Amino acid sequence: MAVSNNITAIVNFVALMCSVPIIAAGIWLASKPDNECVHWLRWPVAFVGVLFLLVSLAGFVGAYWNKQTLLGFHLCFMAILIVLLLIFLVLAFIVTHPSGAYSVPGRGFTEYRLSGFSSWLRDHITSSDNWGNIRACLADTQICPKLSQEYISAEQFFAAHISPIQARCCKPPTICGYQYVNPIMWTNPTNPIADADCSIWNNDASQLCYNCNSCKAGLLGNLRREWRKANVILIVMVVVLIWVYLIACSAYRNAQTEELFRRYKEACTSHSDAISQAVEASKSLDKKE
Repeated sequence: MAVSNNITAIVNFVALMCSVPIIAAGIWLASKPDNECVHWLRWPVAFVGVLFLLVSLAGFVGAYWNKQTLLGFHLCFMAILIVLLLIFLVLAFIVTHPSGAYSVPGRGFTEYRLSGFSSWLRDHITSSDNWGNIRACLADTQICPKLSQEYISAEQFFAAHISPIQARCCKPPTICGYQYVNPIMWTNPTNPIADADCSIWNNDASQLCYNCNSCKAGLLGNLRREWRKANVILIVMVVVLIWVYLIACSAYRNAQTEELFRRYKEACTSHSDAISQAVEASKSLDKKE
């Protein structure tokens, strides 16, 4: 094999190994309660990781055994995958750029405003057509009930760094002035008209603030935080893919050059043999004469 083919095989083997944590990250994202409730967001990173694995495997086999057809397939598919990943990254950063977060004095957690997130996220995730199913899914999870097991006193709860979805779905908005009983039970609001969500809050564990705009904001805050982490993995993956692609292109060009040189050498040898045979035949005729 050419030196570049050896390098391509090694790099693709490393890329093959790198696809394992990418798939694991995708499975981790899919297992998060908020992603479980937004079904179409569950598996894209894991799916990309599987594609990464297959493309790297094709590149490794093609380079190691010098299979030009497989290397050509690897290069074409790699180029498509790189373009798709770049488009996905740009869109993901644009969509998740606004955070809608704001700090609350005396609280360890952050609260969120629905209007602070991108209109695309609001329209595609928290619209009236989707929220009914998402709300029912969230109510079936243990996101809120487990808070009662982890925090007993108000001081513990207010100092806790709970997730965005817990801060906005499991308790009423702080501005309402509800009095703490436990993490999912609040009474006697001092400012019940400060926000429309103040009147929606319900101590029923199946209701809480799941119908609130603040809960929608908490869900978007959770999704944004998790997908920002996933974007870091995708950036690393794009860099590795581009690196592998450039080396694979070099290997493919070398393989093509070697094939052309082999054919040229065979043609020259055949031509030389034909000339030699013609010379020998000419000498034989001369001797007979």
